[in-house]
Amino acid sequence: MTIHKIAVMEGDGIGPEIIQEGIKVLDKVSELHNFEIKWTKYPNGADHYLKTKELISEDTLNEIKSTSDSIYLGALGDPRIKPGILEKGILLKTRFFFDQYVNLRPIKLLEGADCPLKNKGPKDIDFTVIRENTEDFYVGIGNRANTGTTKQELEVIRSLYSIKFGLDIETQGSEIAYQIGVLSQKGSERVIRYAFELAKKRGDTRVTAVDKANVLNHIYGFWREIVEKVSTEYPDIDHEFNFVDAITMWFVKSPEHYQTVVTPNMFGDIITDLGAMIQGGLGLAPGGNINPNGISMFEPIHGSAPKYKGLNVANPLATIWAGAMMLDELGEKKSSSLIVNSIEHLVKQKKILTKDMGGASKTSDIGTELVKIVDELNNK
Repeated sequence: MTIHKIAVMEGDGIGPEIIQEGIKVLDKVSELHNFEIKWTKYPNGADHYLKTKELISEDTLNEIKSTSDSIYLGALGDPRIKPGILEKGILLKTRFFFDQYVNLRPIKLLEGADCPLKNKGPKDIDFTVIRENTEDFYVGIGNRANTGTTKQELEVIRSLYSIKFGLDIETQGSEIAYQIGVLSQKGSERVIRYAFELAKKRGDTRVTAVDKANVLNHIYGFWREIVEKVSTEYPDIDHEFNFVDAITMWFVKSPEHYQTVVTPNMFGDIITDLGAMIQGGLGLAPGGNINPNGISMFEPIHGSAPKYKGLNVANPLATIWAGAMMLDELGEKKSSSLIVNSIEHLVKQKKILTKDMGGASKTSDIGTELVKIVDELNNK
């Protein structure tokens, strides 16, 4: 019997509740399809940080690396802690440690789910966004002039500011904040190639690459060059470029046009939230942080919703769907498809749904009902 060892970080707010339902459903499919999941829970999150001042240690990450096949994450964020501390100190650190350079987001409208777009249905909204996950403006290179900036850095910034605007920052009496985006050839090439390979696997005929090369030409002109280079290896797949502002319009007007979309980190962060809305809301939006040759991490893309903590009202479907993505990455494709089909069956029935989807059911009701549906569909 195959055994999959999964590290679990329930996280904050509604995290423990939605992860519990995901585990419930994944344990059921493992029972039906003759494999075993061994779950190991890690406490990393707000409570652990407030108690120990530890976010996530190298020892914990190395332990996960040596003992786990994948990571299942609930949600991070707590009003008691300044925004960014948990996200950077746990989520981004984990992504970078395991080199999870692909953020994978299926934008798929399930039958029965409500779509805010007029006259658009499941056949119109079924594409995948591949977001580069470790570079761009998320590399953490930035500062504020006159606030912790080294003398050498400050001189460079002063010079640039004077050249660009003809002003002296000191005589203007203002500070400067700066954030630097970085793309590498290796980092861009590998995620772009992943997108073309996924398009090939899905039978897609087009890859759309996102950028803002008309304004930020140094960094995104470089991105375009690499897209052109990689595309030559896939003569049967067309490619096109969309500026990020344009693609937000076309996601709304003509989502049926898109098949596989590949994007730098920051733009991907933005457009996948728009994708979540057109597929029925954050409660139906799973995501994967992928290292194709290493340990990947799967999570819902929504936040921790601390005001709903412990109320048993949060929608766990995105988390359960993320669990299905995890099983697919681990090679359990039959089980993954069964879970997604079961979620669609539940949504289409419109009987057992949480408040955000127009129902009155509890978080735990969703997991319990999905276990029943999984069993029924598996026996058909």
